[in-house]
Amino acid sequence: MNELMGRLLELFIGFFRANIVGYGGGPATIPLIEAEAVSKFKWLTQEEFANALAMGNTLPGPIATKIAGYVGYHVAGWLGAAVALIATIAPTVLAMIVLYSALLRFKGSPVVQGMISGVRPIVWVLFITLALDYLTFVKTAPAIGLAVVAFGVIYLLQWHPVIAVVMGLVLGGIFLRPPVA
Repeated sequence: MNELMGRLLELFIGFFRANIVGYGGGPATIPLIEAEAVSKFKWLTQEEFANALAMGNTLPGPIATKIAGYVGYHVAGWLGAAVALIATIAPTVLAMIVLYSALLRFKGSPVVQGMISGVRPIVWVLFITLALDYLTFVKTAPAIGLAVVAFGVIYLLQWHPVIAVVMGLVLGGIFLRPPVA
């Protein structure tokens, strides 16, 4: 029982910490969650986390909660999933209540406007860091080609990202599957 309680406490601390400082939504918190899950607590390997992130992105809903549910379940079953989800959601709920109240009161303040402007470049760096970390998983020519096509249809043609995700699932299932032993 003590071992389970220790894992649940670690899950709560790891996900609460990642999400209390995560600014900009789920995608911006992914590098913070990854740091907790892979580097700090070693619940998953880098590759396991990348696979969970990839599969989570194919499903509807916020990515941070999907990753929390998956990692929590991986570490401590259904109870672990519940604890990780609560720790993921609680900072946002608490922060929104406090910050919304403050924003209403000080929305015209140049200091508040400057703080918001100052944190935007940091979120941009978090996105770039996440993208660079996962470039190592695009190793083969077909995977690189698929990434280029996905970038083109999402960014240049401005197609909905769901089309690229479905395209990735279908083409990956055909061209990127490992050989059958």
